Amino acid sequence: MKLWLKNTLLILTTILICLVPLLVLNNSAFEGADGLAEEAIIEVNPDYEVWFEPIIEPASGEIESLLFALQAAIGAGVIGYIIGNMVGRHKKEKDVE
Repeated sequence: MKLWLKNTLLILTTILICLVPLLVLNNSAFEGADGLAEEAIIEVNPDYEVWFEPIIEPASGEIESLLFALQAAIGAGVIGYIIGNMVGRHKKEKDVE
């Protein structure tokens, strides 16, 4: 299979994976796992006491989303650097042979 066709199929598949839940469940509230876990814990044990409190509480939901996106971007950059470095080493070793 040609590289451009494979990449196009992967991109379309990724877009479908992102869009299908939004279209099928259009009026649903997409909550984070933290909130759902807290509800489940309180349901199982109403007397549960939290062990730790957040060090810094973001001023708003937008700032919290920004920090989450920044964390994801930094992680993606690190992973991209590592993979790029590995590919570069592999190409260099292949050229030497």
